[in-house]
Amino acid sequence: MTLSARLAARKDGRRIAVVLPALDEEETVGALVAGLTRLCEGPSPLVDDLVVLDSGSSDRTAECAAAAGARVLGRERAVPGVRVLPGKGEAMWRAVVALGNGPRPADLVCFVDADLVDPHPELVERLLAPLLTRPGTALVKGYHRRPLTGPGGACGPDEASGHEGGRVTELLARPLLAALRPGLRHVRQPIGGEYAATRELLDRLPFATGYGVDIGLLLDTDADTVVGGTAAIAQADLGVRRHRNRPLHELGRTSREVLATALARCGVEDSGAGLTAFLPDDVLPGHVRTGHGTETGWRTETRPLRQVDRPPPGRVRDGGSAEPVVAPAARVG
Repeated sequence: MTLSARLAARKDGRRIAVVLPALDEEETVGALVAGLTRLCEGPSPLVDDLVVLDSGSSDRTAECAAAAGARVLGRERAVPGVRVLPGKGEAMWRAVVALGNGPRPADLVCFVDADLVDPHPELVERLLAPLLTRPGTALVKGYHRRPLTGPGGACGPDEASGHEGGRVTELLARPLLAALRPGLRHVRQPIGGEYAATRELLDRLPFATGYGVDIGLLLDTDADTVVGGTAAIAQADLGVRRHRNRPLHELGRTSREVLATALARCGVEDSGAGLTAFLPDDVLPGHVRTGHGTETGWRTETRPLRQVDRPPPGRVRDGGSAEPVVAPAARVG
């Protein structure tokens, strides 16, 4: 019996949804969805709903996902009448709100990034296993080996070690947890995009609209006394993760949003200022020549911090306001 079949036998009537938040992922989403549709097949499928939440793509993401077998849900249709905000967390929040509606809502939700290439064949099963087999588990964080690849996907010299990717994780997120929430320093990839949770948990938590969503949900779960805090968090080995590696100046924006969310959850005041990036420019007109050669110029780019928190999905579904909120600071422990 396959792992999928064994886990399906443990569902006990629970409905499972797999959600892929996607923005302009036409190159990867079709193959990824096609590999997951097997989980929805047969008389007793493990997955009941395979959803691609299209976050306003300008390419053929929606068409590719639908052709491969996913149910495509646009962000406006997921939560009608609510002004759309930018960000990955916004898409996830809208998916959770939508999945709790209807006569047969999802009980477990598994998130998978839509830019994965050649994922582990049991990625979804490994994320769901602790929720289905270990009572008291509410959140399962996946972790990968992260080879650092160069432009176009070419492997660099670090490919052999397979552990030089995840730069924001290793240089910001994990040191930050060690400093402010040491009880979570065992979490290998706190801002990884592959994880699963009970909808009961997700319904109680605010969602940062941007890249801070992953660490925000982790910190809020740790602080949630209803589910049991840290004891309710499990981890799953998902093998090797291959996806696009972004340049450092783009990772700076991600880091700023992760930091803002983590500080808020730990009760540390944040200035709210955006990050200024310094980017090399062409030689400036009227440049000054020195004995060390021609001086090159730099251009600056400041991106405002636009990330906010959406209120818990369950509260919105019960008729509460969907407008952004200031999330209460979680305990420091």
